[in-house]
Amino acid sequence: MNTDPSPLQGQPGAAPTEEELRAAYEAELARISATDMIAQAAVSLLNIGAHRMGAPAGQNEPPAGQDLEQARDAIDAARALLEILERRIPGELAPMRDALSRLQMAYAAELGRTKAGGAEAQEPGQAQPEATEPGSAEPRAPAAEEPPAQPGPGPAESSGRLWVPGR
Repeated sequence: MNTDPSPLQGQPGAAPTEEELRAAYEAELARISATDMIAQAAVSLLNIGAHRMGAPAGQNEPPAGQDLEQARDAIDAARALLEILERRIPGELAPMRDALSRLQMAYAAELGRTKAGGAEAQEPGQAQPEATEPGSAEPRAPAAEEPPAQPGPGPAESSGRLWVPGR
């Protein structure tokens, strides 16, 4: 490495040296906290998730640029980061929680819309719709081999994979 000072060093319009870049980077690391970075990442993930939901389209066509798998990943990651931020800045999370809730609702609605068309296979862990008797809108009785409903949270809620408002 050349230790001789460059004639352009420190002059306006000159490219910064490697040492100047390193010093600026270290100053930035000293200034910013992990909490700031986590919050920035969460906001970025919420924005990416909203973008991946796509621009609204017609009733029978998916939104332009839609990628529900990417939107789901962004939702899951943002939710995990908000759990971490809850320890540090709980009073400042209301706007991010609201944005996450809206994104989750939009995702669920879009997933329901695409599933209603029957084009996609059911996602793992997703409940099957109740079967109905032919010619009836009433759900039929569960088969004898189905276990009775258990009080309390089910397996999806207990695992933390099910989003429940206020938790």
